[in-house]
Amino acid sequence: MPRKTLRQRRNPTDDNSNRVRGIVDAMDGFDKPEDIMKAIQATLSGTSKTSVVVGNLYTFVYSAKTPGIIFDPYPLVGVEKVFSWGFIGINLHWSDRRQYTWNEIVGNVYEVYEEERVDMERLSYGDFEQRPSK
Repeated sequence: MPRKTLRQRRNPTDDNSNRVRGIVDAMDGFDKPEDIMKAIQATLSGTSKTSVVVGNLYTFVYSAKTPGIIFDPYPLVGVEKVFSWGFIGINLHWSDRRQYTWNEIVGNVYEVYEEERVDMERLSYGDFEQRPSK
């Protein structure tokens, strides 16, 4: 039997290459977004805040600074542009383009592989918080 190609081995349904599958399987449907994010952080390897790459998918903890803004404290973002101050990308929880500044990222960013995207979206850990107005 021929050996599987890399693409076949990295199939989203293959538990061997999907680091978040166990989190999805363990969910009971009543998990809080912050608990899901803690499980994600424990499972994925964190990288430096400034090491995001255009075209890749990341999740992280975010604390917006703009008074009165509604934000997602646990975004899942496809990065479109990187700047010295941060980056712009599509938040898949909201299907909306947002900007993220390095100083408001709490801790590391966590790269999500393409084969894990479907499971990450199934986790439903997006949250909506409003920053207090001044």
